Amino acid sequence: MVCCAGPTGNWLKRAELLSGIPRTGASAWVIGDTGYLVGGYIIPGDSCLSDLWQYDPAANAWSQKAFFPGIPRRSGVGFSIGVNGYLSTGYDSVKNILFQDCWQYNSGNNTWTRMADLPDLNGPGTGARYDAVGFAVGNYGYLGTGYNGNWLNDFWQFDPVNNQWRAIQNSPVSKRSGALAFVFMDQAYICTGINNGIQSTDFWRYNPTTDKWTRLRDIYNTSRDSYDDDYTDIARDHGIALIIQPSYSGNISKAYISLGKSNGEYNKKTWEYDITTDLWIRRTPYERSERQGAISWSFLNLKRGFTGTGSGGKYIFDDLDEWLPENTYNAND
Repeated sequence: MVCCAGPTGNWLKRAELLSGIPRTGASAWVIGDTGYLVGGYIIPGDSCLSDLWQYDPAANAWSQKAFFPGIPRRSGVGFSIGVNGYLSTGYDSVKNILFQDCWQYNSGNNTWTRMADLPDLNGPGTGARYDAVGFAVGNYGYLGTGYNGNWLNDFWQFDPVNNQWRAIQNSPVSKRSGALAFVFMDQAYICTGINNGIQSTDFWRYNPTTDKWTRLRDIYNTSRDSYDDDYTDIARDHGIALIIQPSYSGNISKAYISLGKSNGEYNKKTWEYDITTDLWIRRTPYERSERQGAISWSFLNLKRGFTGTGSGGKYIFDDLDEWLPENTYNAND
């Protein structure tokens, strides 16, 4: 088992989405030092949402923005490029409709514009999906994996200037839905998820500049070495990922994953990933109600990370927590 010095971390309650509706499966992105949350599913009324909310971490306050003009949905992909946020794919679980449309939200003038649809894979409508992953590197957005009746492993690059999607060829990532992605130093990391009821344990790094994939160490005890002997509950689906630069790590950011489900059971265990060593260590488990389908924001400039909303069993949430990796655990906050 790998050990390390340093704090275990603390989850601190922040402002709830008081004027908004509790939800699960919302989409999210960060523009500058503000976070955005859109859509999701509500159990009362069995319906999807189209409202958009902005969160200011400095003021710990929410404000409502322009409603999403497309069909309400859950489990879509969100990412941001410059001052614009993007929402693509998703699922209307009430009407059983899958989406492959893409929409741009301009934070400067608070307006939405429809962009080019995600291309088809093999016939009309086959590019539609939900529970995919999305991220942005530089001036491009990326979208991949997900589920549309089949588990998927394709990846696409979106060029907002030319409003075009380009297929990324020969993705070695195994098929999955409900996976996680985070970005560090202009490279993307893809891990977790589920395929045919089995948790995904392979872990990949993608370099958009070279268009190359690198396989990292598995997130399960698959080696003969001791470093992964405690890797019993990293793998999960529908969890959250954060990336934060703690002061004790120097200039190197750390990634954190938490929440979701493992083998059908809720998983609140929090793990820290050291990008330089490709090793994982345990941190303080999430302190509030167990859940899946939460959103997460990583504010890189502020060195802060948040997670909120989601559902656990018959409950659905509108709360928000900040992850403080340098703080000592406090059960009363």
